[in-house]
Amino acid sequence: MIDVPLSVLDVAPVAAGASSGDALRATTDLARAVERMGYHRFWVAEHHNMPAIASSAPAVLIAHLAAATSTMRVGSGGVMLPNHAPLVVAEQFGTLAALHPGRIDLGIGRAPGTDQATALALRRTMEGLSAEQFPQELAELINMFTGDQPRRIVATPGLGEEPAVWLLGSSGFSAQLAGILGLPFAFAHHFSAANTLPALALYRENFRPSRWLDEPYAMVAVATVCADTDERAQWLARPSALSFLRLRQGRPQALATPEEAAAYPYTEMEREFMAERWDGQAIGSPQTVRRALEDLQAKTHANELMLTALVYGVEDRIRSFELARKALTES
Repeated sequence: MIDVPLSVLDVAPVAAGASSGDALRATTDLARAVERMGYHRFWVAEHHNMPAIASSAPAVLIAHLAAATSTMRVGSGGVMLPNHAPLVVAEQFGTLAALHPGRIDLGIGRAPGTDQATALALRRTMEGLSAEQFPQELAELINMFTGDQPRRIVATPGLGEEPAVWLLGSSGFSAQLAGILGLPFAFAHHFSAANTLPALALYRENFRPSRWLDEPYAMVAVATVCADTDERAQWLARPSALSFLRLRQGRPQALATPEEAAAYPYTEMEREFMAERWDGQAIGSPQTVRRALEDLQAKTHANELMLTALVYGVEDRIRSFELARKALTES
């Protein structure tokens, strides 16, 4: 049994043969389902120019999901701040916080969430691609909510309508910054497992108490596909691994069916890549998933676990979260 909150990260996956509208409706169904199951929060991630992902506009999707649910926290995992003016993010999430008080999370990242050409289209200058101004932009954004430093420009809504601000990371930079600022920190174990423990150590070593937290609060995001058997779970997980493989090869496509993923002619190097992709994740029967997540929580001392399941069919996706929660919360 794991005695920490369980949450969900979703990217509104676009399945082969389906539309973006289908993907967004499935994500809405998933949010309603996991709220009934008792999950703590539901985050969506900003990605661009990816045929398999429909969550490119998190603020818009969060507004819809918050309206479709009633108790669960809803937020971004994350908004990639260098892609946006801090004022725009403050107004968007200030509006969300005003509409849904006490339920909105603003997870902030500094990666582009896309390829360099698309990042340039978003940021519009070559200088913006470096993200060197991220700490200053983050400070500016937070100040628009708090008003600690007087400003001529006031975010309305924004000032006084404060979402819960998190920093996201897959390496040490954001971990250190989150610690210095005293913010909660979410680590992307699902695609950077080798960096998880070093980053969390940096976060805790650098943590300074703040207006938001007296002690460090770390959440770990982990790929979790749970089914009745290990074999079934691995079969359901193959499209996710194939999608990531195609993305790394520069040929992103909609999420393949499990049958297509199983029939794909993998090279030995590609099989090794996929094995590395699954290493440290929780894929299997309820018993296997429980052992994997108990081990991860014991190693990381995470205050919260965020499960993400890039699974082809929404029924299997919902079932995965249902089985995982039962496995983790029933003694």
